[in-house]
Amino acid sequence: MTFKKRILCIGAGYVGGPTMAVIADKCPDVRVELVDINAERIAAWNSDDLPIYEPGLDEVVKRNRGKNLFFTTETDKGITESDIIFVSVNTPTKTFGQGAGLAADLQYWEKTARQILRASTSDKIVVEKSTLPVRTAEAMDRILNSNGSGPHFEVLSNPEFLAEGTAIEDLLDPDRVLIGGMNTDTGQKALDSLEDVYAAWVPRDRIIRTNVWSSELAKLVANAFLAQRVSSINAVSALCERTSADVNEVAHAIGRDSRIGSKFLKSSVGFGGSCFKKDILNLVYICRQHGLPEVADYWEQVVRMNEYQQDRFVGRMISEMFNTVAGKRIAVFGFAFKADTGDTRESPAIRVCRHLLEERAEVCITDPKALKNARYDLGQDTPGVTYEPDPYKAAEGAHAVAIMTEWSDFKSLDYKRIHDTMAKPAFIFDGRNILDHDKLFDLGFNVYPIGKAARTHH
Repeated sequence: MTFKKRILCIGAGYVGGPTMAVIADKCPDVRVELVDINAERIAAWNSDDLPIYEPGLDEVVKRNRGKNLFFTTETDKGITESDIIFVSVNTPTKTFGQGAGLAADLQYWEKTARQILRASTSDKIVVEKSTLPVRTAEAMDRILNSNGSGPHFEVLSNPEFLAEGTAIEDLLDPDRVLIGGMNTDTGQKALDSLEDVYAAWVPRDRIIRTNVWSSELAKLVANAFLAQRVSSINAVSALCERTSADVNEVAHAIGRDSRIGSKFLKSSVGFGGSCFKKDILNLVYICRQHGLPEVADYWEQVVRMNEYQQDRFVGRMISEMFNTVAGKRIAVFGFAFKADTGDTRESPAIRVCRHLLEERAEVCITDPKALKNARYDLGQDTPGVTYEPDPYKAAEGAHAVAIMTEWSDFKSLDYKRIHDTMAKPAFIFDGRNILDHDKLFDLGFNVYPIGKAARTHH
């Protein structure tokens, strides 16, 4: 078959995989290829056991794989043959040197840019898909167009706004698609080419065109605003517990204010995921670099409030369980940072479990999709921690259950059966406020929600 365009995505992870699968599904006349240096990951993409879990992803991949959707490790070949190259490599927070703990680590991004330059024999459109600091496209442009007489590269920014657990739905029916490019003739033509890809299924009035700097910054700021709302309602949850107010009622009341809105006002043990913390800290670093310490301090406090919520959760467990959890079995229900994904990056469960282990608790973790990643995060042989796919077995002999992820599976469990097998008094700490607390209390549990008065038998 002759394809109208050939698209390559470098990086077959949580962003690149679903995005390219949907493009292939909606653009049958476009050849889409994903490459990754991780051969094991590519083998998984070519199998029936995909490397990431996302509702609806299996069906989209299987429908298009081998037709116009391909997975390979042959990066140079893919670069040479492609027209549009999406760069979706990892940009974690730096752990060394200047900006350590705040700035984005761009070493993988730069290596990819230089590989694109080496392998290209014709003009390319290079699309930033990774979340990057504002003005990164300028550096990429300097690297790619450094030869002068070689192929010409046009660099665009196309940040993702996907929520794990609904990524396929978000891609199929996005609020908006944001693309940024240079205000030049070639830059605008490149924007036209990328817009035409998305316009195969996205109404053009939802495709927003900006300059490349606005597009890069919009991603960081969007995540910062969303995370700030979570931390704000979590700050209020502490006051609700002290005053017997109900955080859900407070959130409902302020959410009806059209100036505020109702989204991201669910109090919990805290936010996680690959984006919020990393992007906010990156924003903090950029603000400090530009001599704006007050602005940087404001946004950094959002991250600190998130960590405070997790520490407060553990502190409450210790104080309510007679000031010690040493030697007590704690069943941790959920390790993914949110439901409907196996992703555990920056999950609140990591910090909570580490604190519990420091207090010498015996931690047993159960999760429908994230146990493999939990073992990686905490260690397969870490003393004091076990992994159990069956929540009923995880709770046997436990002194407490801690709900860390809002999986629907946990809502439908037989909590009478769980209570019968636990040590007494039995405690439930609902870090996601997903359970029927009155019913649990009637069963005999001591119940501790987030941002609500506790229901106790003592």
